[in-house]
Amino acid sequence: MGVDITVLVVDWARLARVPAEERLRVVQEAAYGDDDADGDGDGDGDGDGDVVDGWVWPAAAERSWLGRYEFRGTLGSYKPHFWAAEGWEKVRGAAEGEVRAALDEFLEGLIWWGPRADVEAEQVDPGVFPSLEGLWRSGPVIVRGPETVARLRDRWREAAPGLERLRVPYGELAGREPGQWIAGFDEFAELVRGWAEVVGEAARRGWGVIGLPI
Repeated sequence: MGVDITVLVVDWARLARVPAEERLRVVQEAAYGDDDADGDGDGDGDGDGDVVDGWVWPAAAERSWLGRYEFRGTLGSYKPHFWAAEGWEKVRGAAEGEVRAALDEFLEGLIWWGPRADVEAEQVDPGVFPSLEGLWRSGPVIVRGPETVARLRDRWREAAPGLERLRVPYGELAGREPGQWIAGFDEFAELVRGWAEVVGEAARRGWGVIGLPI
């Protein structure tokens, strides 16, 4: 998983007005809007607009239909998300039934491959992009429309009160491995809560969530 990922909340109604075959290109270009990933061409990131609590909100009116979330401490890498999914895989058996079911659905909808070893979960709602052949780079893709986002928001609300009770079993079952970015429960919980922030903001606006490799 040596790729980076950009995670966006996107105005689904605005995206739907773009011809389907052009949507992937439009989203990728709008995500940064300039020649480099820092947004203004000089590498300092000040062309993107305001950055508030991890959110990057483009200043340009033509890009006001999306926002980008920066997960703290990840440097944009997908590796922490992979290792958080690995951690959940190891600790989920120790979670209480209702918490496990809610976190199963929440994480399977975003970063986890799911409970069935023979079937890997898809994190892409159909009908948004007719093809992913136009990706700038290969890697994980997340495409969740407003209905899915609302469901994931509800699952998080069910799971959140029980998250702290995973601290001890996480330390016992999901120990650090070479190259692992998620060192312990605090890092795991912070990343999961970051996804809750993304889903919650998108649900509040009635938007969707898109994650693309960069």
